[in-house]
Amino acid sequence: MKKNMGVLDKLIRVVVALVAGALVYYEVVTGMYSYVLLTITAIFLFTSLIGFCPLYGIFGLNTCAVKSK
Repeated sequence: MKKNMGVLDKLIRVVVALVAGALVYYEVVTGMYSYVLLTITAIFLFTSLIGFCPLYGIFGLNTCAVKSK
């Protein structure tokens, strides 16, 4: 699995996940929507931690900085 997410992309995903988690925690979002939001939050956190997004791979996107030799 080759990394395809840059630092800024990871940071944005973590911030969005924290905000979404807070919305569920403070019961701004409830019911079935909270479960959907928590699932998306978990996916964002997981992909941020491993640095790989499967959808980026499918669409050929890469936000990871290229290292020059």
